[in-house]
Amino acid sequence: MHETHPSSGVSTGKYFGVLLPSSFGNFAAEYSALRESVGLVDSDYRAFFSFSGPDAKRYLNAILTSNVRDLQPGQGAVGLLLNPQGHILAEVETYLLQDSILASCHAMIRERSFSTFDKFIIMDDVSLQDVTSSTATLDLIGPRTASLIAEMGIADFAQMPAFSHMEFSLDQISCRLVRRAFAEEASATFIASRENLPALWRNLAERVRIHGGAPAGMVALNTIRLECGIPWFGQDYDEKQIPHEVGLEHSHISYEKGCYVGQEIVERVRSRGHANRRLTELRFVSAAPPNPGTKIFAGEIEIGIVTSAAFSPALGQPIGLGYLRREHSTLGTRVDASGIPAEVIAPPLPVKIISA
Repeated sequence: MHETHPSSGVSTGKYFGVLLPSSFGNFAAEYSALRESVGLVDSDYRAFFSFSGPDAKRYLNAILTSNVRDLQPGQGAVGLLLNPQGHILAEVETYLLQDSILASCHAMIRERSFSTFDKFIIMDDVSLQDVTSSTATLDLIGPRTASLIAEMGIADFAQMPAFSHMEFSLDQISCRLVRRAFAEEASATFIASRENLPALWRNLAERVRIHGGAPAGMVALNTIRLECGIPWFGQDYDEKQIPHEVGLEHSHISYEKGCYVGQEIVERVRSRGHANRRLTELRFVSAAPPNPGTKIFAGEIEIGIVTSAAFSPALGQPIGLGYLRREHSTLGTRVDASGIPAEVIAPPLPVKIISA
């Protein structure tokens, strides 16, 4: 994809362990596109695995926190792969096809995830294949995404359930279209063969421009996801956290599906009613955001750590996410991020669009 992106004005950086566009040269335009119209995002940071065989659905249901058992073709779910101690090894999306299940996680943990999946296949009649090298994705994000998709012939896209998916052909480019949500708006992921990704990018980029949008880099996307309080795997949580600390206990866990790896810890924390620390949205009183890893204090007592931060156009101040002890995580609590005054706030933040 790097040859497809224009050479002038594009900066790159490593996100989720993959080199991706940080910006296409105009942060204000990219932020505005994602907030007001539609942005095209190079989201080729996912690893993909194919599961087939008569036990594939039962097998995945037994190792993931999501309800894979009740999925029908065209439906999908997001869940977690936990270790027996309840810590998060991966965020995993599953899509049920007619004769297989397509699963995705982050490319930065591709090898570890594959080996974990493979390790648990013992007596199961399941075939596992890593299809990352031939599979890639692009995303459309912003409030005009649904209307753009409607022009492609899918009028009810906005009403489709989250993670539902369908085979789709865009000007003879075959792909799988996934209905997602971002910043309380419908968004879309196009899963395509890696060889078709440049043509798909050019096609979508032209459609996005017609709708007043633009290609958007990860810096703008990261800013908006922080304004919405959305944690990112590898940045805000990983194998050191359990789901309740991140706030994923309602979005990524099914409590009716039956047993799965790590369930005992999940249920123990659930019965207790809380985790001792919690990922929390913070506003910083400073010109520049603090670095990830900055320690947070209440007086002289260390109570947490910053995981992500960026300047928010919506507030005109830096914001971020960080772990705080439960007793310090209530709305309005004031803390100190190693010399930077900070306050606990509640996402999503009000939007103040900046001009391009």
